[in-house]
Amino acid sequence: MISPQMLAKRAAILRAVRSFFEERGYLEVVTPLRLPVLAPEFWIVPEASGPLFLQTSPELCMKRLLAAGHERIFQICPCFRKGERGRLHLPEFQMLEWYQAGASYLELMEECEELLWEVAELSGLAGLPERSGNGMSLEPPWERLTVAEAFARYAGMSPEDALAAGMFEEILVNRVEPHLGLAQPTFLCDYPAELASLARVKPGVAGVAERFELYVNGVELANGFSELTDPVEQRRRFERERGLIINAGRDPGPMPEAFLRELAGLQSAAGIALGVDRLVMLLAGAVELDEVISFVPEELQ
Repeated sequence: MISPQMLAKRAAILRAVRSFFEERGYLEVVTPLRLPVLAPEFWIVPEASGPLFLQTSPELCMKRLLAAGHERIFQICPCFRKGERGRLHLPEFQMLEWYQAGASYLELMEECEELLWEVAELSGLAGLPERSGNGMSLEPPWERLTVAEAFARYAGMSPEDALAAGMFEEILVNRVEPHLGLAQPTFLCDYPAELASLARVKPGVAGVAERFELYVNGVELANGFSELTDPVEQRRRFERERGLIINAGRDPGPMPEAFLRELAGLQSAAGIALGVDRLVMLLAGAVELDEVISFVPEELQ
């Protein structure tokens, strides 16, 4: 069970997060947790809730709100993913997501810098312990490293070769991620397009999507991108994901038709998902998620 001191730190961080977005004109929203349809994503296995699913992310509902004319929105909510348990994974966890109409992933990266810097200050946690034992500052600007640069530097190969060998995730986790965000936070950006099914392709760069992940102390903290707003292309990508899920022997569920219908009303936007429990862990100097949540799953039985 969480300590009283850690519970107080968590509350202070959440207050600071809400203050950050409210001061910037974002509207806090609430969307349903139980849904009849989810975005098909091969790497994520949803948890059933009767005839419905527990949300793996509020993304589709929040983008429908964007398409309806709500330009700046954020949400802190529980998300659920089947079979995820470890030092950095929980089957139920808290997610912060925010979306801005008319923005790109470049603006999101700047906003991430401002968010962590301000939240650390407001919550009284101004620095982060680095793995080596030296303090690291969150003061912007942070490192920006493309996926191609990172794979060349730390794995000695290209992302395309890793994908062709079916080893992209393995190489990323074991050979690239441990080097990221150590001296300062790192944005790993410009992902292969086939690994960004909801992201916009980067203009003038074939096969690359405007997606980034934020790493702090070697831990992935956030995943953001410029949103794909073409419903025809989005349907094609969903069909690809559904095919992968079917080939793996799983049920992909129905196509998110309501989302696809309303997506045409969204001209341009950017959105990001940030793990709240990981943020608390990093800012509070904890080493695993079990230290920063009220009850671990094993304590509930």
